[in-house]
Amino acid sequence: MLSTATFAETAALMGDLARANMMAALMDGRALTATELARVAGVAPQTASGHLALLTDAGLLTMERQGRHRYHRLASPAVARMIESIMSVAGDLDGPGRAGRKRTVVTGPRDQALRYARTCYDHLAGQIAVAMTDRMAERGQIEFTADGGALTTGGTQFLSDLGVDLDAALAGTGGRDSGRTFCRPCLDWSERRPHIAGAIGKALCLCCFDRGWIRRLDGTRAVAFTPAGHAMLGQAFNIAV
Repeated sequence: MLSTATFAETAALMGDLARANMMAALMDGRALTATELARVAGVAPQTASGHLALLTDAGLLTMERQGRHRYHRLASPAVARMIESIMSVAGDLDGPGRAGRKRTVVTGPRDQALRYARTCYDHLAGQIAVAMTDRMAERGQIEFTADGGALTTGGTQFLSDLGVDLDAALAGTGGRDSGRTFCRPCLDWSERRPHIAGAIGKALCLCCFDRGWIRRLDGTRAVAFTPAGHAMLGQAFNIAV
């Protein structure tokens, strides 16, 4: 059972600005070195190493060795969901004079590129990801409940025709990604409606990268659509990309 002490410890770890910057930088699903994370956090490499050790010991990060380098990544999709949820709440509260003042609520990131399309840990998020999800739901290709989601037969055929590796997605629900849900809704930070997460969301995102339909924008979680992505995804989902 969760103890309040463990809850408080986790909250305290996320409450440090340098550590929060590091965790946010890892939200695009990539693994980064301590030097790279120190640069993001604006602290010395030695200080960053101390922060990373605390986060790793707490189970929020995992570290992988490759040659002389050590790479750090978020420990699980659950950690990414926690960070996304905190960002969502913080976005609603952000701004000067917020106490006792009515103001227009602007959800999600203010950066238009992030609002349009970004990665949410290992899957796609933003306006386009929600539009893709909406289209699949309208066609009866995916079904969401409060507890999870499922691909229908039509959805399985649609994603397979698109080139999404569903066998790899199914295999990803075990092994290193043990505990991963095959398909689930994820409340979008900016749109406040669901996009596709779980192993299916990851597989769809990987397909888009592998086929050159999207590319990362340096220094941000935002992604841009290539001409091929505009054509292929726009036609497949019948949306304006």
